[in-house]
Amino acid sequence: MSGQVSYETEVKAGAAKVWGLYGTTKMALLAKEALPDTIIGLDILEGQGAVGTIIKITLAGGFSYKEKFTKVDHENRVKETEAIEGGFLNMGLSLYRLRLEVIGKDEESCMIKSTIEYEITNGASFDVSLVSVKLFADIAEVVKKQLTISASAN
Repeated sequence: MSGQVSYETEVKAGAAKVWGLYGTTKMALLAKEALPDTIIGLDILEGQGAVGTIIKITLAGGFSYKEKFTKVDHENRVKETEAIEGGFLNMGLSLYRLRLEVIGKDEESCMIKSTIEYEITNGASFDVSLVSVKLFADIAEVVKKQLTISASAN
């Protein structure tokens, strides 16, 4: 069985500016700093934000996994990561993929769309309610706040 969950939010900043955070490891580092009660550990194990970059993420409660950047498309502003170890893979999923898209609306605003795609391993029992975009919704709010602060400082 497979499924997906998504979250979208509008940002009052140009797509290029938002992609400057989302298209790199800056977003993850900003999220760790802004959400210390949720993201308790974030280590860049390999790479600098391009395809092949591997990050280890530890969330509150000890939920830990490694993800690999599998797509970083600067032209279309799309980044995809896949869990490669731990986390939901240990709980019965065969695929846990995150797609982040920054969709330009005009020069002053864009949409951030976060989509999680998952597949349950044949024969596994997995509670799909555990798959949530809440963390990525929270990260989008952090990015919106950060861009608002930097815009008002200019």
